[in-house]
Amino acid sequence: MAKQNYDLLFKLLLIGDSGVGKTCILFRFSDDTFHSTFISTIGIDFKIKTIDLRGKKIKLQIWDTAGQERFHTITTSYYRGASGIMLVYDITNLKSFDNVAKWLRTIDEHASEDVEKMILGNKCDMENKRVIPRERAETVAREHRIRFLETSAKSDLNINQAFMELTEAILIKKLASRGALESADRVNISQSESKSLLKCCSGY
Repeated sequence: MAKQNYDLLFKLLLIGDSGVGKTCILFRFSDDTFHSTFISTIGIDFKIKTIDLRGKKIKLQIWDTAGQERFHTITTSYYRGASGIMLVYDITNLKSFDNVAKWLRTIDEHASEDVEKMILGNKCDMENKRVIPRERAETVAREHRIRFLETSAKSDLNINQAFMELTEAILIKKLASRGALESADRVNISQSESKSLLKCCSGY
């Protein structure tokens, strides 16, 4: 049997309208490559990358979903079990930003309640074609209490940082919940020890 070479496995999801650059973001992070011409993702695709964070070896299974409406029923099944979701829009495309609200509703409907979320405003290298002010996106992210970054897969801006920040948020939450469980276990053990001590000493 093959030895497991990682401590934790996190499933991440890239969602958003077609053409916002989800596949470019994925390839920039996983392979450090950029191609300006990608065929739209058909259904779903994924990549694996293992990173070191806070002394843990974390295997990331990153799913790239199709943005087209006709693949919607296929892709929503992948929301289940996701630890983190990156919602991507294109800063040069108003419709892709307006649809952020729709994608957030889809997350609420299909993902687990405690999934970590992040909004990415991609293609920020195209400043001359920008139609979404950064402040507007920051306001939306703040209202929904979601992390936000502007990224560029082309110029490799904030891509690594986005994945590291999201992974760290998932890790902290996981470690915190484990700590709470361990504390509860310790309380239960000490309570049972106290009861057995009372039993053994009650004969005196």
